[in-house]
Amino acid sequence: MEQTFAGKVALITGAGKNIGRQIALDMAARGASIVVNGRADRAAIDAVVAEINQTGGQAIGVMADVSNPAQTDTMINAAVSAFGGIDVLVSNAGLRRQTPFLEMDLTEWREILAVALDGAFILARAAVPHMIRRGGGAIVALSGISTHVGTPNRCHVSASKAGLEGLMRALAIELAPHQITCNCVAPGAVDTVRGASAGALPSTLADGGFPLGRKASMTDISAAVRYLAGPDGRYVTGQTLHVNGGMAMI
Repeated sequence: MEQTFAGKVALITGAGKNIGRQIALDMAARGASIVVNGRADRAAIDAVVAEINQTGGQAIGVMADVSNPAQTDTMINAAVSAFGGIDVLVSNAGLRRQTPFLEMDLTEWREILAVALDGAFILARAAVPHMIRRGGGAIVALSGISTHVGTPNRCHVSASKAGLEGLMRALAIELAPHQITCNCVAPGAVDTVRGASAGALPSTLADGGFPLGRKASMTDISAAVRYLAGPDGRYVTGQTLHVNGGMAMI
């Protein structure tokens, strides 16, 4: 396998399962040293780290709530201590909730935005100085189709992802002089294991049909992230790459 990330250090949040795990495994297989982050499930993080290290890669696991600046700083320091810096930041952490708008309280609204949007800001603020010292880098954030087509019972999730795309566009301009690219990947329906709090796939996605005949695989999404973070994507910045199999032409 081509070692396109040899010598690079990648931090992937929410990497204990599903898309985050796949991104971590794929980048490790292509030579990156990986910081595997999770918030609650230590066993899942340890399993991903072990899988990478047992196959000849390099990985450490760091538990941190990305909405907590102190915990995020500790995680960044652990990455720098272990591997010397950070080249790639993948903001994948997010919470899934399905709550009707009229039943949603401000606490739940803020909880969702704190992880997906505040967390991306806090992470970037902590990681970018290290990218600058290494001569550049890449930030890739995971958005989603729901913020573009609308889904019921997820206005907080949609709002957080819309804000995330705006954040990446703004950072793309500010950080371009430092050769740091900033982009989003917006998956459509993905064949993952949904947690209990996520509920069923929203009907607007489940009933929309799949022009390519299937949901996305996790490798479909990780391939898009690798492209934007890797050497072939160095002239792409401020963009949202839609990986939805034709569910929405955006």
